[in-house]
Amino acid sequence: MLDAIDQDILKALGANARMSLKELALQVGLSSPSVAERLRRLEERDVIRGYTVQINPRALGYQFQAIVRIRPLPGQLQAVQKLIENTPEFCECDKVTGEDCFVARLYLQSLEQLDRILDRIASKAETNTSIVKAQTIMQRLPPLGTLQA
Repeated sequence: MLDAIDQDILKALGANARMSLKELALQVGLSSPSVAERLRRLEERDVIRGYTVQINPRALGYQFQAIVRIRPLPGQLQAVQKLIENTPEFCECDKVTGEDCFVARLYLQSLEQLDRILDRIASKAETNTSIVKAQTIMQRLPPLGTLQA
């Protein structure tokens, strides 16, 4: 699947996706053209889907995060999914198994904003909301050291 060099490339990019090709090549012990070729193959295999930036929501005025478990009422699954997709405060959403159908993350400027968003969903779904006190683990790569080449 992934050899040790591919894993090193992913770890390096996971720490700094803006790293130059030259810097990445030095870090993994290959030439720039070799690293470029490996990156191309990782992208083609859909191992690397993109390069991203992390933004601090608080710096943009979003003082609260909420995790919302959403259970659509009978026949409302598609309508609820559309509502979630069309509400920009929902920054992440997973369709899950179990009693709830969706688990979503909202970024909010105020708790009143949370009420307005949930009120739009209330006629179509039951919700259970938790306010995030701290994010103890930021999004990170899955373990790579255990993968077999």
